Amino acid sequence: MTPTLSRRAFLKGAAGAGALASGPLVLSRPALGKNGLRSVDDALSRAVETKAMPGVVVVAATDKAIVYEGAFGKRELGKEAPMTADTVVWIASMTKAITATAAMQLVERGKLSLEQPASEVVPEIAAAKVLEGFDAAGKPRLRAPKRPITLEHLLTHTAGFGYDLWDAAIGEYEKVTGTPGIISCKNAALTTPLMFDPGDRWEYGISIDWAGKMVEAVSGTRLEQYFRENIFDPLGMGDTSFQISPSQRTRLASVHQRDEKGALAPIQFEIPQEPEFLMGGGGLYGTARDYLAFTQMIMQGGRFRGAQVLRPETVALMSQNHIGALEVPVFRTAAPTLSNDVELFPGMSKKWGLSFLINSQQTSSGRSAGSLAWAGLANTYFWIDPTKRVSGVFLSQVLPFYDATAIELLGKFETEVYRAL
Repeated sequence: MTPTLSRRAFLKGAAGAGALASGPLVLSRPALGKNGLRSVDDALSRAVETKAMPGVVVVAATDKAIVYEGAFGKRELGKEAPMTADTVVWIASMTKAITATAAMQLVERGKLSLEQPASEVVPEIAAAKVLEGFDAAGKPRLRAPKRPITLEHLLTHTAGFGYDLWDAAIGEYEKVTGTPGIISCKNAALTTPLMFDPGDRWEYGISIDWAGKMVEAVSGTRLEQYFRENIFDPLGMGDTSFQISPSQRTRLASVHQRDEKGALAPIQFEIPQEPEFLMGGGGLYGTARDYLAFTQMIMQGGRFRGAQVLRPETVALMSQNHIGALEVPVFRTAAPTLSNDVELFPGMSKKWGLSFLINSQQTSSGRSAGSLAWAGLANTYFWIDPTKRVSGVFLSQVLPFYDATAIELLGKFETEVYRAL
């Protein structure tokens, strides 16, 4: 099967070389040499032909040129619309790094501080209490936290907040109190309790949604407008937004659910388009090309397409371990239809920067130690390797998270990108 779109611009002699450093993405179509990525074409083609995956878009680039770009399969199984380079997907928690970038811009401008109590900016966060369990009647037992939550706690997932997907106690609290889940985008969803005192542990959760609230509070604008003016427009990310435009809707891929037997079927799923709050932790829709521009900005020290989005020293700060001796643990699922258990780089120490996962050793694919990465619930992934100067984006729309087929294909894609370098 020929992919819907598969273009390569290799570093030696590629007509598109240098396009990423300034101006729009310019892709060339040189002959595929023996060092090319035909094996990626083959693997992704087989996956969509066998319906192991509905559709996939991948793109990788150095700071000089596109290394590989391909789109395979369908936007929705059972329909004819193909996945294309400009297919729009829910990027979910890949939103977090963008929200953190906005927060760090405001730190640069002196409007926010990493050490400042968040309650000085968003007073309602002061109501957060630590959950110590449930009494015999099922009522939550809560206490005041030992220290205030700071922006750094929020950006590093050490504030104490969690997700009901991986913490059954939060799901129980939501059930007994009638608190909505975070996907509802209702302000009440942000009132779930802390699982521990701020700074004591690492747990993935709704912290970045609170960071988004802080951005809105000090900027005086909603996240959509702030992102547009300060990140999206400077980087040329015209296809990334919280609210799906008519143009985006014509290119929108459906989310698919995998059942116990491995079969996939499209489901009705969409982030609320008239939300009470814009979900800085996971509300964005976008394209692979757009997100590649964001990764390139981080990789190049905050500057891309002539725009200085962050200072180099800020990017360096965001790329450092900010959790000390704490570790990013295995995620044990509390909602198997939405996520599998997640063990990233088994046997490797894993740290967290200011919104990025940091691998402490080189990976089997070739990713350098100290690289940055994260993902989105519907099996979207990115990585940024500042040492080898390459970044990549892998987009699908499949639940549950950490899907074995998606992870296998991501690994194949990443390995072959490094081999091509």
